[in-house]
Amino acid sequence: MSAEIKEREPLFSAKNMKLIKNPINISNPITVQVLGICSALAVTAKLMPAIVLSISVIVVMAAANVIISLLRDGIPPRIRIIVQLVVIASLVILVDQVLKAFVYDVSKQLSVFVGLIITNCIIMGRLEAFAMSNKPWPAFLDGIGNALGYGIILVVIAFFRELLGSGTIFDFQVIPQAFYEFGYQNNGLMILPPMALITVGVIIWVQRYYTRDLIEKN
Repeated sequence: MSAEIKEREPLFSAKNMKLIKNPINISNPITVQVLGICSALAVTAKLMPAIVLSISVIVVMAAANVIISLLRDGIPPRIRIIVQLVVIASLVILVDQVLKAFVYDVSKQLSVFVGLIITNCIIMGRLEAFAMSNKPWPAFLDGIGNALGYGIILVVIAFFRELLGSGTIFDFQVIPQAFYEFGYQNNGLMILPPMALITVGVIIWVQRYYTRDLIEKN
């Protein structure tokens, strides 16, 4: 019995911590795997909706990974995708109802995009590639890591788009009025989808440039 306890891997071992760290950096879902781009373009004109959607994805992905990991041995292979979709859809409905109850205005801004978490290829990909073949704890860490990697990029994009496009952060004016009196104008292009795509492209270029050696090793 004591030998078995010694052989157990620590909850926060280096191997497990990589499940959180790698998706934030060298295997980021957006900048490396180029997944989840649609929501990065659609909900990042303001910072608050981007943060709320990021938190929603973290909750759904972490919970879905754990549930599928627990059920994996009892899921018939032929219906595994259907089961995964049912689990994700149930979690999304719960998250959507919580948002409507507590942050209704933000929920209205997000519109259909909370519901579209169901079809988020990052979540489906992690369920199929990781949760179906790993224990609950690693699956939970993998879900947290990939959702954080996704959410961080959304927040960075939204920060620059709102700041440069509207001159605000969380709808509070941060660019001094004196700047406008001297002729400064907000860049209206920043709140349009094409500039979101360009911003994503710049982030991808910068991230890959500084981590190119690590990405190649991986």
